[in-house]
Amino acid sequence: MVVGVSQIPSVTPASVPADAYLLDVREPDEWQAGRIAQAHHLPMMEIPARLAEIPRDGDVVVVCRSGGRSGQVVAYLGQQGWDNVFNLVGGMQSWAATGLPMVADDDRPAIVI
Repeated sequence: MVVGVSQIPSVTPASVPADAYLLDVREPDEWQAGRIAQAHHLPMMEIPARLAEIPRDGDVVVVCRSGGRSGQVVAYLGQQGWDNVFNLVGGMQSWAATGLPMVADDDRPAIVI
């Protein structure tokens, strides 16, 4: 894990721990188009109302399309007392560019939108 220039704890796609809880905060259409198979979907705007669903132990890696929204969620969760959250650097765009596996709904090829 690294701390970026903005002091948001971050992790690259290649260094995501195998046992990390992946929290995808994108919108439903983005999620359906392509996602990490083990990820849990919780749209960004629902985070405040659903905080109890986010683990407080183990590594939690927050994912969006490019890393902006997930960085905001990591900062917010840090303010709420989470000390185990990390932003996925470059988001799903970086994950896909690295060639890591993705899945989509309806057996379609996974894409990042």
